[in-house]
Amino acid sequence: MYVKKDNLLHEPVMVDEVLEYLCLQPGSIILDCTVGGGGHAGKIMDRIKPDGCLIGIDKDFDMLNMTKECLSDRGCPFKLYHADYVDADEVLRQAGIDGVHGVLLDLGASSLQFDSAERGFSFSKEGPLDMRMDRTASFMAQDLLRKISERDLQALLKKYGEERWSKRIARRIIKERSVSGLKSTTQLARIIERAVPSMRHRIHPATRVFQALRIAVNKELESLEKFLNKIHFSMVKGARIAVISFHSLEDRIVKNSFIEMEDKNIFHIITKKPLRPGASEIERNARSRSAKLRVAERI
Repeated sequence: MYVKKDNLLHEPVMVDEVLEYLCLQPGSIILDCTVGGGGHAGKIMDRIKPDGCLIGIDKDFDMLNMTKECLSDRGCPFKLYHADYVDADEVLRQAGIDGVHGVLLDLGASSLQFDSAERGFSFSKEGPLDMRMDRTASFMAQDLLRKISERDLQALLKKYGEERWSKRIARRIIKERSVSGLKSTTQLARIIERAVPSMRHRIHPATRVFQALRIAVNKELESLEKFLNKIHFSMVKGARIAVISFHSLEDRIVKNSFIEMEDKNIFHIITKKPLRPGASEIERNARSRSAKLRVAERI
């Protein structure tokens, strides 16, 4: 169950930077591709009201209903859609919009998703091996782990988690699967802890494995590449796109896509280097520490 705090479903990341670099104006039409708890969306609406419009997309249907409630008193028109952001062009067609003045894509999972044990994103909370962003989808982490071979699991952990101990972890997971089965997030976390050498870790040993499984279950990198290859068709001249990523795999895709689009005279890169959260924000919200913001403008 999601719980609202101060009329927000979670604390958004790098809000001031997003508002500044999107160059928001009253009357603008803005596309929030991962509207989540409405943290960014509400602040954006304050800048574009009363004649602007916010189009919000999210794969998490449960969150959208609460987000609608949070945004309803902002004095700005908005429309929310249960969809994958990769289908943003179809969403805009349904909304009757030919082009937007700004695009925001926040690739971070909501803190509420991580804090909800039943979603299966957190290795510190007992829950099912789910990890679906869209709970209407049928494929879960447990399905992946039930069928995958040791070799393919090792490759997945290496590719999507950049996991140093991928071979040892994959071997241990497959062994445990054959003995007792894989039933919960905390069980999987304990398996991973036993697989890696005993040493002081900067992050929990299960962090990269859970990241890799979540990426694979939700096809996150494939969606990101497809989205970046076509979103410019939905942007008017001078519109800006801001993308917040949280790990190197995402950031690399965004960086390379922006460079490619600039070479084709489609985008002009505004942030030559990614922007990072300030010390005060990291102190206030530790989950923001890995965030990177890149911005480009439609030519």
